[in-house]
Amino acid sequence: MQKKYIISCIYMLLCSTLIAAESLTSPDGNLKLLFSLSKQGEPVYELFYKSKVVIKPSKLGIEIKNDKGLMNDFSLMDTKRTTFDETWTPVWGEENQIRNHYNELAVTLEQITNSRYITIRFRLFNDGLGFRYEFPQQKNLNYFIIQEEHSQFAMADDHKAFWIPGNYDTQEYEYTECRLSEIRETMKKAITHTPNSCFSPTGVQTSIQMKSKDGLYINLHEAALVDYSCMHLNLDDRNLIFESWLTPDAIGNKGYMQTPCNSPWRTVIVSDDARNILASRLTLNLNEPCAYKDVSWIKPVKYIGIWWEMISGYKRWAYTWDFPSVKLGSTDYSKAKASPSHAANNKNTKYYIDFAAKHGFDQVLVEGWNEGWEDWHNKSKDYVFDFTTPYPDFNVQELQAYAKSKGIRLMMHHETSSSVRNYERHMDKAYQFMADNGYNTVKSGYVGSIIPRGEYHYGQWMNNHYLYAVKKAADYKIMVNAHEAVRPTGLCRTYPNLLANESARGTEYEAFQGNTPSHTTILPFTRLIGGPMDYTPGIFDTKISFVSKKRGWVHTTLAKQLALYVTMYSPLQMAADLPKNYDLYMDAFQFIKDVAVDWDESRYLEAEPGNYLTIARKEKGKENWFVGGITDENSRISSFQLNFLKPGKQYVATLYHDGKDADYDTMPTSYEIKKGIVTNKTKITVKLARSGGFALSLTEATDQDKKIKKWK
Repeated sequence: MQKKYIISCIYMLLCSTLIAAESLTSPDGNLKLLFSLSKQGEPVYELFYKSKVVIKPSKLGIEIKNDKGLMNDFSLMDTKRTTFDETWTPVWGEENQIRNHYNELAVTLEQITNSRYITIRFRLFNDGLGFRYEFPQQKNLNYFIIQEEHSQFAMADDHKAFWIPGNYDTQEYEYTECRLSEIRETMKKAITHTPNSCFSPTGVQTSIQMKSKDGLYINLHEAALVDYSCMHLNLDDRNLIFESWLTPDAIGNKGYMQTPCNSPWRTVIVSDDARNILASRLTLNLNEPCAYKDVSWIKPVKYIGIWWEMISGYKRWAYTWDFPSVKLGSTDYSKAKASPSHAANNKNTKYYIDFAAKHGFDQVLVEGWNEGWEDWHNKSKDYVFDFTTPYPDFNVQELQAYAKSKGIRLMMHHETSSSVRNYERHMDKAYQFMADNGYNTVKSGYVGSIIPRGEYHYGQWMNNHYLYAVKKAADYKIMVNAHEAVRPTGLCRTYPNLLANESARGTEYEAFQGNTPSHTTILPFTRLIGGPMDYTPGIFDTKISFVSKKRGWVHTTLAKQLALYVTMYSPLQMAADLPKNYDLYMDAFQFIKDVAVDWDESRYLEAEPGNYLTIARKEKGKENWFVGGITDENSRISSFQLNFLKPGKQYVATLYHDGKDADYDTMPTSYEIKKGIVTNKTKITVKLARSGGFALSLTEATDQDKKIKKWK
């Protein structure tokens, strides 16, 4: 009681030092923003949701290298208010129409002593807040180097948080769940698989999801990351204040700016219903409209690939072991002995093409097809790949012709080995090679330390490269799936050929240490807030029994793997397991064949971060619905009504669910399939095993379906 009184007194004292200036409410009136200047001329904002404190008084400002900075001594120069309301159509997405409705407050501040000014623009939506710094062109502010951005997010209480450690090079961590005050003591345990250290004992990455004791769900992230460093958050755990922490470059600078310019948007998504966090399109709405006039060449993709057999340790990317090292353009592979474990060969690729054609897939990814894999990793090689020269056992023209005859495309793989200089010098030639040979999708990778040496994966220089690669790909009508790149911030709205990113701990880690059962119940609240992920689900042989030396196993049931195609949204979905493993469970594989990858509508039926999700989606242009439900390490009962179906219509429901003895550890492949006729009044009740799930397909009933019994 005494502690609460002291905190209240401190809060009142801080408020008394502020000069009230402006307020803004969301269109529905639930959110309220207060903006003011402190007596020192510091910009300060506060945020409330239904009268509950979301953000306590928090300072804003930019620290400039060798300069007084844009932190204080401001006076209010001008304010402008606008209201905006539009509905736009995404090229692909979780729904076919997105409403972009906000009230805006643009505050222009003048720093009189330096005769310069900035604008802080606030946009208040029904689901949250976005704000950014804008730097107009002016006489006394042209070129400047950011030392640090000081955007604060002062939390109202010691919230429960789902977070990963702050790191400039990877997001591939498990999520830790703890109170904000416990982050420091749990940080060492949270840093698991990588030798890279966290930038601070309380440093975390965005998107971070929190839940307050009084039931508010709060999410912090950023939107429209362009020509700027990726933002992390550093926590003052005594006062529970997050502050922005930008990724530095090789010499420690955090941003090179030339006016006119602006920062990315800083975002706060908030609701008292977890389902509304998942339904939020705030991140997309803060990005610019589509930059392309012609988008006819951009299509969602369902694919399989030569990948899992290598990531699991069963086969290899490299063609030969005859060379202690290879040099681009001078190593003669024709004289080398091919390794029997090289997966990307003509015979194996045709096998995957045949499987894809038989079961209605769009593309086949092939990794390890090009020269250079023998010594590509951790060598800091500049000239590592040329992205156009295949190994002797991979005939590009023959395989493309074979794939085309089957109605299939091959998907290109560009592993840059983080030699970004090398990728950019070869990029036009590599994309032209793709266009000449019928490829229209590339999976790019950035494994290892960046070249130019000393740069980080999430710094301004690299963020500019990732976007350059996407825009350059568009010149050749190529879609991009970027792995190890910076986590997304909604740029797929502007550049929809960016189909997906990895940028988080995906299925590949199931072949290493494994992912916890709760992992995929958290990712939609964190990583997916910025855009879709190439999570690569669909592993049926969860024990990875085909590998003699096991490094890990998949911590889910088979039914949960099916559910991920609905709960882990992406317009790029892979059936990641080996074809022979699907042959063993062809009745369950039917759901992967049927499930859509593009949607007209999404409904979030049940949700609690870290615990469970149930999501329903309507297929683009059709009346088919698909539902996925997953749980953490605890079994549970999922219960929901099909009230999203058309009234008066009958549907054939096919439910793929955990068997009675199913368990992700002891009996992961136990599943059952139930079929029946349902309507919008039908209630579905299904039991999920530990780390289990269910997948439900709903198709309009025809006259031929009259023999199917009603759902019981």
